[in-house]
Amino acid sequence: MPGIAQKTAVKEKPIHQKKNDLEYQRDKDREKVKGIFRFFEVPNGEVSFVYKAYKGDQVEKYTLADGQVYTLPLGVAKHLNKNGWYPIHTYEVDEANKSTMRIGKKIRRFGFQSLEFTDETDFLTEPSQIVTAQKVL
Repeated sequence: MPGIAQKTAVKEKPIHQKKNDLEYQRDKDREKVKGIFRFFEVPNGEVSFVYKAYKGDQVEKYTLADGQVYTLPLGVAKHLNKNGWYPIHTYEVDEANKSTMRIGKKIRRFGFQSLEFTDETDFLTEPSQIVTAQKVL
């Protein structure tokens, strides 16, 4: 009938399929990748951290030195590239000396540069860039 809203059912994956997807991702994240650790914040320095991605995994400690080649699990390499930054926010001032815009930048602390073929979106090691720009009213 025209004018009557129809409900559309959202299909959820069965629990066993979700579990298989999680197991697949866990196995993929455990695959080893070879690459160079880059410590942008402290050249020639080293960083230590602990990592655990999935329930049931052991907590593992890593100590990585700038410029060294390592073979790491893919999940750790992704973690280094996606979480190794901090934000900085500044304000743009117009001719009337009034704040008009807030600009946010990502400052990269460290990253992992793959020496193997991988998905380029997982291993972006470009320098800091503007990530947000908001007009201030």
